[in-house]
Amino acid sequence: MNCNDDHHNKKYTRRDFLTRTSIGMGALSLGGLLGPSPVLGKDLISQMIQTSGAGLPHFVPKAKRVIYLFQSGAPSQLDLFDHKPLLNKMNGKELPDSIMGTQRLTGMTAGQTSFPMAGSVFDFKQYGQSGAWVSELMPYTSKIVDELCFIKSMHTDAINHDPAVTFLQTGSQLPGRPSIGAWLSYGLGTDNKNLPEFVVLLTKDKYGQPLYSRLWGNGFLPSQHQGVQFRSGKDPVLYLDNPPGVTKESRSSQLQHLGELNKIQHQDVGDPEILSRMKQYEMAFRMQTSVPEVMDVSDEPDYIFDLYGKDSKTPGTFAANCLLARKLIEKDVKFVQLYHQGWDMHGDLPNQMKIQCKDTDQATAGLIQDLKQRGLLDDTLVIWGGEFGRTNYSQGLLTPESFGRDHHPRCFTVFMAGAGIKKGITIGATDEFGFNINERPVHIHDFQATLMHLLGINHEKLTFKFQGRRYRLTDVHGKVVNEILS
Repeated sequence: MNCNDDHHNKKYTRRDFLTRTSIGMGALSLGGLLGPSPVLGKDLISQMIQTSGAGLPHFVPKAKRVIYLFQSGAPSQLDLFDHKPLLNKMNGKELPDSIMGTQRLTGMTAGQTSFPMAGSVFDFKQYGQSGAWVSELMPYTSKIVDELCFIKSMHTDAINHDPAVTFLQTGSQLPGRPSIGAWLSYGLGTDNKNLPEFVVLLTKDKYGQPLYSRLWGNGFLPSQHQGVQFRSGKDPVLYLDNPPGVTKESRSSQLQHLGELNKIQHQDVGDPEILSRMKQYEMAFRMQTSVPEVMDVSDEPDYIFDLYGKDSKTPGTFAANCLLARKLIEKDVKFVQLYHQGWDMHGDLPNQMKIQCKDTDQATAGLIQDLKQRGLLDDTLVIWGGEFGRTNYSQGLLTPESFGRDHHPRCFTVFMAGAGIKKGITIGATDEFGFNINERPVHIHDFQATLMHLLGINHEKLTFKFQGRRYRLTDVHGKVVNEILS
């Protein structure tokens, strides 16, 4: 008797039975998300799973979709939105010990014996009816401040980039947890079966802290919920096109037969990943038509390119990706995440900030204006921000022309706009040195809980059992920030 025969004839214990059936029940719970496939024919997948009855969303959502403009490397809030006149007045003087307290330092400034305060070299003014303070670096954003909600009291547990980004995207500093988009895909499913629920766009030719695919990964959730990266250029999704000589009809036939084999395997071993694999096969088949269509911006009028900026005509730029994000949410993609690197400024901050803001300011404002004029901002949530803030003291030598800022987890600024968000408000405040939070702290898990709330999800109830424990995005705490909800 060979190994396979022994496998099939094994007499399972009660523990084996419970383990196997628990996995099978996990597969059944995906039923509401894995709709029947036209590719595989005769509702093959629907024969294998049932509707979950999970009851999501938990309540009426205010947002249907999310565009998350993630600024990788951590923008300096002190040079963009958190205006601190005292820093300019005390420029070059030592940061008082009473203000620094027991703040943990990175390896880059731990050896410094002097911590001179660094005021911003950029002018700030108040804009709009809300009177929001904005730096001269953001002239386009300054024009739309009455659409925005600034949170100036964000804080995080991590002081270095990789754990901080991982924490923000997955709710844990340790790799292995599902990303925000994966949780939303798992909980809410899709409104467009021809495109992924979760799409990722990276600005090309930008460098900085490395970005890993696990940041948009599915973790321990079924693999169909991982983010799909769309690239600029000839092949937006790798390995999507048929090989030479393979027609659409032959590919469909191949998937039909492959589906029958997978059905037999699933009935035999009960592995829910088989269902996920089938779902991914059929999604790839449909994307052969849908992806080229959504990536084509040739029919956009000139005034739209003017709105987003001239870079919007260059594929792979932040501006072009903002325009694509709008097109994707028009097609009911639920979660679109843009990553823009280059904000990690330990030196030469004044010059580097100008470059980064030039790349992002107009396109960000243009996206929000474009969504508004199309009526899409009413049910689309837009988020802008990085993984932590920057220090109010200089890293290295402070000169009138150049200085750097180190990582600062104690406070930073993000802004939000759109569905369910109050317009033209600022919540939270830092002290006059811009070092500690004075009013309304907002933790990463609070931010995540609020995002899910806007999509109709109770963050405490969307869980997934893995290795004997029920996990959620917000781990073991987090409260909705009700003050920003409209």
